Amino acid sequence: MNPFHMERLDLVIEPDPNDPNEEEGILNPAAARGRDGLLYLFPRIVAKGNYSRIGIMRVIFDDKGEPCGAERLGIALEPEMPYELRPNGGGGCEDPRVTFVEPLQQYVMTYTAFSPEGPRIALAISRDLLNWHRLGLASFVPYEGIEFNGIDNKDATGFPLAVANPSGEFELAILHRPLFPGTLPEETMKLDEDRTIDLHRESIWISYSSLDAASGDHLLPHFTSHHQLAAPIAPWEALKIGSGTPPIMTRLGWLIVYHGVSDVVQQPNDEHRLTYSAGVMILSVDYPQELIYRSPEPVLVPTPSEGRRGTFANVVFPTGIDVRNDINQPDRYDVYFGVNDFRIGVARLDVPATIAEIPNDASL
Repeated sequence: MNPFHMERLDLVIEPDPNDPNEEEGILNPAAARGRDGLLYLFPRIVAKGNYSRIGIMRVIFDDKGEPCGAERLGIALEPEMPYELRPNGGGGCEDPRVTFVEPLQQYVMTYTAFSPEGPRIALAISRDLLNWHRLGLASFVPYEGIEFNGIDNKDATGFPLAVANPSGEFELAILHRPLFPGTLPEETMKLDEDRTIDLHRESIWISYSSLDAASGDHLLPHFTSHHQLAAPIAPWEALKIGSGTPPIMTRLGWLIVYHGVSDVVQQPNDEHRLTYSAGVMILSVDYPQELIYRSPEPVLVPTPSEGRRGTFANVVFPTGIDVRNDINQPDRYDVYFGVNDFRIGVARLDVPATIAEIPNDASL
């Protein structure tokens, strides 16, 4: 039995039909509380031709503390750097995650830059959530012959505190999902069901960067050590997994809500359709590269009532999380997620008192 439960809330944020910048959707928002205590969202807003910007919104709450609306405040990042622009005039700043990193005393945004070479991890920083300064593309050293630079990479999100790396040294860390050749869901869904999983390549990774190298407004973290965190195991995530919401410290450990991709055969024509669902992972407080729990079943799945408009029709994609300390419910988390690559939904996640840890040999 899954100890975690998610309940959809009433708020759904739809694209503005009068704004051409949102013609193809508003989705996959980062979420962060400002120094003013208010909740801000940073959605990917998509214009015609899949041209993506990162917007700024402020969430509105009703008298009971439930999210009930969002006010658009402008643009956080618009494609303008070479690594965000494509030769055909397209490009994008996509799928951000935002974390207040205490050692830096700044907000750090990790986002996908749609570069001429493909998607890459980019970073920006802010002191107030309204004004953002780009740091550039993240860089990585190789790991056991596996090259991270020069390959597609997505779904990056940072830890709010310095954490212990495998050597016990405290460093900054991010989760990310390198897209090695041959590991895209569209490719793996064509393989036999009993294919051998390459744990080196079909994984969420955690990578570390020295605190000394990451200080200041103009220094970009360089990630010098890496660890495989998790690979697809359960049927609901058989094709691919990727990190979702930023890690949040709970009484159980570091909590992330991640996405898994499966291949669902649609009747009556036996059409193959990718389905994105959401699950929960708990990482060790002391050594977050140690996975102590993961969802055997998804905690959030697409529903037919969400419609089929969007690039993909069967998608929930968690990217933002809000701890509800503001209403004295520290064990409640509101998770903001993209729906069908077109709109935004929100669901309540309650953390149980205890969980059954997974066996050491099943952690990947």
